[in-house]
Formats: sequence, C-alpha cells, structure tokens
Amino acid sequence: MRHTPPLTPQFYVTAPQGCPYLPNRMERKLFTALQGDSATGLNDALSQQGFRRSQNVLYRPSCSDCAGCLSARIRVSDFAPNKTQSKTLRRNATLEREVRSPWATEEQFDLFRRYLEARHADGGMADMDIFEFAAMIEETPVKTRVIEYTDVATTDDPLTAVCLTDVLQDGLSMVYSFYKPELRNRSLGTFLILDHIRLAQEMDLPFVYLGYWVPGSPKMNYKAGFSGIELFRHGAWEPMTTPDEYSVDLHPLSTEPISEQVSNLILPNVRAVGR
Repeated sequence: MRHTPPLTPQFYVTAPQGCPYLPNRMERKLFTALQGDSATGLNDALSQQGFRRSQNVLYRPSCSDCAGCLSARIRVSDFAPNKTQSKTLRRNATLEREVRSPWATEEQFDLFRRYLEARHADGGMADMDIFEFAAMIEETPVKTRVIEYTDVATTDDPLTAVCLTDVLQDGLSMVYSFYKPELRNRSLGTFLILDHIRLAQEMDLPFVYLGYWVPGSPKMNYKAGFSGIELFRHGAWEPMTTPDEYSVDLHPLSTEPISEQVSNLILPNVRAVGR
C-alpha cells in the first residue's frame, strides 16, 4: 500500500525545555513536516510568517510564558552599511564566494567542529558527528545551497567560512553558518550577512532572513546593528525601532494560544495528489 502524506500540513508542539537564550525560561516550538511536492511553497509561505527550516522541519518558537523570539529579516533596499560594517567588508576583501550544491565535505565538518568547540561547546549541536552534520547539510526538500568562502591570500587551510542558505521566493534565508573562530578580528559572522545582502542584490531578491532576534540576549545583539531590519511581531512584519521597546514581548501574557496561532497561519494552495 502506498502512503500519501496529508495534503494539509499537520502542526505539533514540542515539550518544554530550557531556553538557550534567556535564563530561567522554558522554550517550546510549533512545528510541521516539510515534505512532498508542496515543500517549496510551504517553506516560502511559513518563512514569511516567522518560521525557520531545520532539515525536513519548519518551526517557530511558541513558548507558553514568553514571546521574545522575533524572526528578523533585512529589507535589502533599505540597507546601508555603517562605518564598522564597511571596515568589515574591506577587512575580508580577500575572501572569495563559491555557491555549491548541498553536499557535505570533511573540510566543512572540520571547520564546523572547530567553530563549535570554540563558540558553542555547551550547545545542543556540540555532540554532532559527521553523519549528523551531513544530514543537516543534505537533507533538504527545497532549493538550498552551501556557500563557501575561501581566502585567496593563503594556500594553507583557505576555507574560512560556510553558510547553509535557502533560496526563497522573496529572499535568502541563512539557515546556519560557521567560520574560523580564531579570526575574531575579522568579524566573519557580520561579513557573512553583509555578503548575503550583496548576493540578494545580485539576484534581485528583496530580503535576507537572519533567524531570530531575542531582546535581552547578548548572543543576538549583533543583529540589531543592521539597518533595514524588520521583525515579525503580532502576525506582521514591522520595521525595527529601539531594542528596548521589545521587552514587552517577554511578558507571560504576550503569547497567543497554540490553536489561535495555527488558525491564523496563511498556507499556500495545495495541489491535489493523484492516486
């Protein structure tokens, strides 16, 4: 018997666990599977409503006592680099971009391990082996690319940074990035965002999706430094104002019930599957 996935996406909620961004808070996610012929349309539609992709799953934070995680994107037409960001571009002028198909390599994995050990040794990905890394890179039902940055000024260990990027209908979504942790003075995380803005301009795409920004989380402060930032809040995208304004989203009464969140989602038209 052939099993046909349901035409309408099914949504689920994870069990509460410790929040990786704010102390003394619990995290919970709303998620759905990403599969079949409708995967691309669903990824596009839900990315525009604050969801993120992880392999074959789309998720959005849906915590019971906090709405602090706000999806962030840069409106490319409104972005202008500040002095520090312009220096970062000049400092990394020897990096050369190459867009590749989503295939994992040992060189990428070695860089990934160095990055985790230096920056996120106690994080949820710290124990990933090469097979799990390959799954993160390769298990994608949508248009995904691995963007590698090599330093043309050196022949010794030239791979400097990598970003796993989805190509959406309206932009580039930076799914996960990692880079040489020893090159702190080159601000490689900022450079990757700046170069994705350039790439989106080249592709005539209006947005670069950055993932989540969390007010009060030091890990997320750097995202607020980009001009043209929009945040998905209360069901709509809005230009970011001052960071302090968003502390209200940390209040326990600021989140909607799960049933209301799901009913308010705008889903793409689903083509009937032939039998």
